[in-house]
Amino acid sequence: MKMNFLLGISLYICLIVGCYASGEDIALDAKATLLHRIDSLNLLIYTCLLTLTVLTIWVFKHRRVSWLHETGLAVIYGLIVGAIIRYGASTNQVTYIDAMPAADSTYNLSVPPDMLRFHFPNKMETSAEGITVPNKTYAYSFRGEIVNVAQNEIDLKATFDPEIFFNIILPPIIFHAGYCLKRKYFFRNLGAILTFAMVGTALSALVIGSLMYGCVQLMPKSLAASFTFLDTLYFGALISPTDPLTVLAIFSQLKVDVNLYAMIFGESVLNDAVALVLSGAIQNYEKRYSNDGGFEITAFLGAIGDFIGIFSLSLLIGALMGCFTALMTKFTHVRDWPLLESALFVLMSYAAFLIAEVCELTGVVAVLFCGICQAHYTYNNLSADSRNRTKQLFELLNFLAENFIFTYIGVSMFTFPKHHFDPWFIIAGFITSTLGRAVNIYPLSFLLNLGRKPPIPMNFQHMLFFSGLRGAMSFALAIRNTVSEARQAMLTTTSLIVIATVVLQGGAATHALAYLRIPTGQGQNDENEALPYRDLYQATDTGGPETPRSEGGEKARLARLWGAVDSKLLKPLLTHARPPLTDTLPAFFRPIARVLTTTRQYTQGENNLHRTDSDSDLCIDEPQPVPASIDPQLSYNVRNGFGNV
Repeated sequence: MKMNFLLGISLYICLIVGCYASGEDIALDAKATLLHRIDSLNLLIYTCLLTLTVLTIWVFKHRRVSWLHETGLAVIYGLIVGAIIRYGASTNQVTYIDAMPAADSTYNLSVPPDMLRFHFPNKMETSAEGITVPNKTYAYSFRGEIVNVAQNEIDLKATFDPEIFFNIILPPIIFHAGYCLKRKYFFRNLGAILTFAMVGTALSALVIGSLMYGCVQLMPKSLAASFTFLDTLYFGALISPTDPLTVLAIFSQLKVDVNLYAMIFGESVLNDAVALVLSGAIQNYEKRYSNDGGFEITAFLGAIGDFIGIFSLSLLIGALMGCFTALMTKFTHVRDWPLLESALFVLMSYAAFLIAEVCELTGVVAVLFCGICQAHYTYNNLSADSRNRTKQLFELLNFLAENFIFTYIGVSMFTFPKHHFDPWFIIAGFITSTLGRAVNIYPLSFLLNLGRKPPIPMNFQHMLFFSGLRGAMSFALAIRNTVSEARQAMLTTTSLIVIATVVLQGGAATHALAYLRIPTGQGQNDENEALPYRDLYQATDTGGPETPRSEGGEKARLARLWGAVDSKLLKPLLTHARPPLTDTLPAFFRPIARVLTTTRQYTQGENNLHRTDSDSDLCIDEPQPVPASIDPQLSYNVRNGFGNV
């Protein structure tokens, strides 16, 4: 009897606890389902925005509309939808509870904790029967400073974690820039590109930072007090990189001069990486700065060392990963399974970005130079299916990522809670960014023209200045840290500059070309996989034997030196290119050369005039004499595309 009584009490207690737990689980499931629906709605909004952008682009291309580019469309659609979300979405507010740290807390309250453990008291902590139900503990991760608590759930979910941009969105954009780089014209204008991208970006950041600091001191004290010179210098670094996607698309359609195209595109590719490393160096200087009111030479030299070291090591990691992938595809038979080969290619490329980030370097620099090495070496070892698949895949990812970022810029102008609109700071940002771009182009072009043959004409310089649109990198750097009022003002100003330059300057690019009288319709050679040696020889007027074309004066000395090392050592080592290492290396390296040379390299025909690499018209090495065994008429046919050998 006593046993049955105890068993009944136990079952009753279990029933009470189970019913309570079941009710709590149902409530939590309902909350999780609601959050899932909101997340799905958020993704659906962006998917519909991208779909609408694609359809509008098709209409514009069909109607030959050139006054508005796809990125401008994405921004405009984003602004419209952001306003709808902000002012017309659900009024279901986010629930919140104010919490304060305990008086006896030993945590350093100068920095917010990574996670908050909230002990949630249960309303039914003690039942009528004296049964105690344990309290629940929930963990909340750090999201940043709250400016506007009264946000609805859709408004809150429409903003993404800034790390998503750096770890997910930016890598395919940067890799595509390196993977599809026209290396022939890039190397021919290497000196100008490096000058504009490295010296020019640093000079622009310094000019913008100095001018903005002077402007801030003239503004109301409430804003001036939140800015230091390092803050304005950081703003100069993040607003200096360019993203002339709109202008370059018009250049491709109108077939603008390839050297102008190469300088604008090459600068935009490299200055993204330079700006990211430069902003990190400024932050490192701030960490070393003792804040005693004076300039610290030790911290300054340390920041310069960080800039050089981080950039160089990141470049090295990216290049090594690209070369390692080339060796894997050369000495294995993974090309027999194109799907596995493509998957390996994508994973190794993304690993370059992650390795650099894990090593506290810059993944953007690493993935950029990994893309260049993958295109220059690994691409030649891939099967035909993998070549097409990888190029189309990264082209698609680049298109979607670019348009998503510009769409998000428009949406975030209304939904992101940490904007700080200060009209004087915004006006100063527009003026100083324009002056910084001018300082980047005109003085450096003058110095380059002192030794450049041919010089950069003035109308090209004006177009280089006009092509200084701001884009994804500037926005990503600005949104990464919005804790202070100064950083929030930077984000708002950067977003407005991006929107204005993309919509207005991008739409006026065609008119700028006509006004500056820049010739169009000249053609742009694509660097295809199989082009004949049409750049190595030129026919004489008498129809005599072919003579080498002398182009040494038009090429950068650094490019010629690199071409010699590349064609005689790196290409034979990392690809199946000829001549093999057994012919180019000294005799005492022959045993190693035999191991590193594949049968395919030996069996390729000696007089094969058809190149198989991805940049076959990258003739930066010195011209070689025509083999005597080549028939003049045959070489003439190959040169003019009348037939394949």
